[in-house]
Amino acid sequence: MKVTVVGAGAVGASCAEYIAIKNFASEVVILDIKEGYAEGKAMDLMQCASLNGFDTKITGSTSDYSKTANSDICVITSGIPRKPGMTREELIGINAGIVKSVSASLVEHSPNTILIVVSNPMDTMTYLVHQTTNLPKHRIIGMGGALDSARFKYRLAEALDAPISDIDGMVIGGHSDKGMVPLTSHATRNSINVSEFITEERLNQVKEDTKVGGATLTKLLGTSAWYAPGAAVSGLVQAIACDQKKMFPCSTLLDGEYGLSDLCIGVPVILGRNGIEKIVDVPLSDAEKAHMKESAEGVKKTNGLLEL
Repeated sequence: MKVTVVGAGAVGASCAEYIAIKNFASEVVILDIKEGYAEGKAMDLMQCASLNGFDTKITGSTSDYSKTANSDICVITSGIPRKPGMTREELIGINAGIVKSVSASLVEHSPNTILIVVSNPMDTMTYLVHQTTNLPKHRIIGMGGALDSARFKYRLAEALDAPISDIDGMVIGGHSDKGMVPLTSHATRNSINVSEFITEERLNQVKEDTKVGGATLTKLLGTSAWYAPGAAVSGLVQAIACDQKKMFPCSTLLDGEYGLSDLCIGVPVILGRNGIEKIVDVPLSDAEKAHMKESAEGVKKTNGLLEL
């Protein structure tokens, strides 16, 4: 199992670290355009191997896509990160060109790969990869919902003063501050809906805190978060590599599901060795349906800024 991570910045390096430390991949390749940067990150991570008990081989490369050849899974984190006050949508001009070039180079050297898109605006970048590569749609996955759901569960556990292992919850919709749809109707603590434990007002606060989870961290850190995004990517990669058939909300190209078409947006999917093996249709409350429709309109508006 060979995994490539494009972009050796904080997010990409965290992706590589968490994938390696789980010890399910034989090789992880990190690639970056900055001379020596990926090589240095790879060396630093390899010096963790004996300390953290993993045998995954990690190599780095400066812009040499031949080193990524025959990768089973490729993760695209490259592009500029958010700065305080920026929306994900404001990154589209620069990141679209980067993602288009990177995805073409990856597919050239690994035509059977599965692509996971992390670069923002993530739903639109995922749609761009669909429009500019010949990969089947089940092999193009946008990572956003897995991260947003982790942030939702963190906020729920905080509100309930409960251990996070008690909590289950999911966020669908667009990966944006306004587009996320935290599914409070399905959020539970040990199978009991969270509405049994906290007030509607507190639950609404959890939803709003979840939506601005990335912006909150960007304001605190001065750049985008990296630990949780890296962990979210590693979860998707492991589910595919180990054929786990796990359910994650991922950005995928819809063709009538949830009443939506011709866009990529976060919905629950089953991930296995073939990538997206099934789109799961979950019942939504009327409010959640309305929010999902609004979210889709926002994603399509951002898609309209692409120069295909």
